[in-house]
Amino acid sequence: MRNYTLITQFLLMGIPHTSGLENVLFTLIFIFYIFNLPGNLLILLAILTSSSLHTPMYFFLGNLSVLDIFFSSVSSPKMMLCLMGQDCTISLQGCAAQLFFYHFLGCTECFLYTVMACDRFAAICHPLRYTVIMNHRACAIMALGTWLGSCMHASILTFLIFKLPYCGPNEIDNFFCDIPVVLPLACADTSLAHRVSFTNVGIVALVCFLLILTSYTHIVISILKISSSEGRRRAFSTCSAHLTSILLFYGPVVLIYLRPASSPWLDSVVQMLNNIVTPSLNPLIYSLRNKEVKLALRKALIQGIYTGE
Repeated sequence: MRNYTLITQFLLMGIPHTSGLENVLFTLIFIFYIFNLPGNLLILLAILTSSSLHTPMYFFLGNLSVLDIFFSSVSSPKMMLCLMGQDCTISLQGCAAQLFFYHFLGCTECFLYTVMACDRFAAICHPLRYTVIMNHRACAIMALGTWLGSCMHASILTFLIFKLPYCGPNEIDNFFCDIPVVLPLACADTSLAHRVSFTNVGIVALVCFLLILTSYTHIVISILKISSSEGRRRAFSTCSAHLTSILLFYGPVVLIYLRPASSPWLDSVVQMLNNIVTPSLNPLIYSLRNKEVKLALRKALIQGIYTGE
């Protein structure tokens, strides 16, 4: 038997090779984080207050807005405190909470994009049966399934990672706790946790991606069959925002989790884009090219101004 002195906290080292850039990084993260909160809240407000947006597509978009608010809050506040020169340590329990919520919300987003792709498939490929297929009960079950399934996924990963002993070193080469940077610090056999986490994350991402790819293959085929160019343009425009968000989401997932070799600097930069920048861009992506959302936002803001007076 070996004697272990178990550590009770980790030291977040931030993004590697960025010494001296603390003020620049803090400013960038603060701007994106502050923009993210009102942006997603406005999208949510528009969906809740406008009866014309009470459809399956906007129901799932509302879920995405709620998710993006929480997702960016997993790591941003602690990172900004650290960049301000405050305490950069995080307790073992706090680290476990960060890892759980990161994978819980990240997996929920992955499932949600898949459900949104299935919704577009039903709307474009089966327009006459759309309201029957995507009824209120089906939408509620899909939304609940995404949240519950993600919770189970994150619980398994968190249990496997933090049932291992950690006895030093305690320096994490990142700005928050995640599997690639926490697991190497364990002072026990990590092969099972490595295999399960790689397989779990890989299978979830791959299955969701294949479902999205299948849905959009059928969508493109159906759109190309539309005779009028205006009809094709309108059909493509309803999918463009969703496709943009999917690319922004899956790019970092592939770079971080499905590469054979790890690069701490690249992982940190890509995760910062995924955690902070993408949630801030989603309100722009879904509102700039969507006349219904812009009109609903305008009405909600005007109504709020008149109510205030």
